[in-house]
Amino acid sequence: MTSLNELSFLSADQIKTDSDSLKTYGKDWTSYFDIKASAILFPKKTEEVALIVQWARKNKISLIPSGGRTGLSGAACALNGEVVVSFEKMNQIKNFNSIEQTVVCEAGVITEALQNWAVEQQLYYPVDFAARGSSQIGGNVATNAGGIKVIRYGMTRNWIAGLKVVTGAGEILDLNNALIKNATGYDLRHLMIGSEGTLGFVTEVTIQLTNPPPPLQVLFLAVPDLDSIMNIFAEFKKHTRILAFEMLSELAMKYVAQNGGLNRPLENAGQYYLVIETEKVFPEDEENILKVFETGLEKGWIIDGTMAQSEQQAKTFWRIREDITECLSRYTPYKNDISVTTSQVPAFMNDLDQVLKTAYPKWEVVWFGHVGDGNLHISILRPEGMTKEEFVKECRKVDELLFTVVRKYKGSISAEHGVGLTKKPFLSFTRSASEIEIMKGIKKVFDPDNIMNPGKVF
Repeated sequence: MTSLNELSFLSADQIKTDSDSLKTYGKDWTSYFDIKASAILFPKKTEEVALIVQWARKNKISLIPSGGRTGLSGAACALNGEVVVSFEKMNQIKNFNSIEQTVVCEAGVITEALQNWAVEQQLYYPVDFAARGSSQIGGNVATNAGGIKVIRYGMTRNWIAGLKVVTGAGEILDLNNALIKNATGYDLRHLMIGSEGTLGFVTEVTIQLTNPPPPLQVLFLAVPDLDSIMNIFAEFKKHTRILAFEMLSELAMKYVAQNGGLNRPLENAGQYYLVIETEKVFPEDEENILKVFETGLEKGWIIDGTMAQSEQQAKTFWRIREDITECLSRYTPYKNDISVTTSQVPAFMNDLDQVLKTAYPKWEVVWFGHVGDGNLHISILRPEGMTKEEFVKECRKVDELLFTVVRKYKGSISAEHGVGLTKKPFLSFTRSASEIEIMKGIKKVFDPDNIMNPGKVF
């Protein structure tokens, strides 16, 4: 690409065109796209990002943002010779304000690095998920990442006090400036959060931190059915302070025990399992947790269960839930990430289960997810002997079936992974035609030449 010669403001180590780099940085965790990136750029500051966008506008070159590449919707995949902009070298944590309890992070800061840094300041960054060790803050903002503590702390959006963004016009915007109160028209910060890099590239994020949580209690329960899960959730929500309420199926438990090197923590098996985390602020909190647990046993909602007696045991319970994706990876699963309101989960799952069993009776479907906030993850395992191409073709038919049920419940076809490429054909199952047209109009304002992650979402 001869126009790369115009990037004189970047040093040699900030431009890569070798095949290994193109394959590595040109994709996310989705595994069934043919990657065709043309170059990878590594800016070190916001001003370089702005110059890259201005160069791209001049040469009519499309840009793809690249963070930790942990996405599952294809939003960071380069398929048509695009130039990838990696934020790997923009990884500084800076400008800590101890009074406001805010900190400015460059887009490439790893989530876990921020979490650990916050602990050193005796503070807490509560957005948490299994990919914390490789996901980047900029990508979390671009997808409005959720995770395991949404019940208590909300999504990434709840913790963004300000943003620095480079738009598709090459303009640098400072949005909100960490103000708590700012009633001066449209809050463009929230347009950028969840926009998947289609309006602009996030370069710096002002994060709101909070005080560390009190001592926590983690439980692992085996339950007989979906209705029991909701009954347990209602009791815990009424009598305790829940941080997390996570579900996995017996099939998920089987694969974690088989491939993850973890022993089953309970003698008795259930159809589903729950990992529940609650706060212990007052002395009576532990008593309330025990009472809810005993109520669940008495009413038959709980088959078996245990409470973590040590920090290590609590970590083991969480590993069972968080290692599911890794333990399934050898089966190249086809994944979906959907949501409904929490109270609808049992009926919704029953409907989906019937659809899948009717259409694909011999396929294994692994269920797990953040059931306490209505978010379910579905991993369909590729049958032995079926090619990846055949499998993906059939799974596209599954998408149509699944999202028809999602639409029936007025849910979302993507709870926290974004639309990207994989959900793009089905956006109308969640958003009205009017909403989609408005979103397209917004994109034209921020990205007049359609160079910012084109072909994603719409």
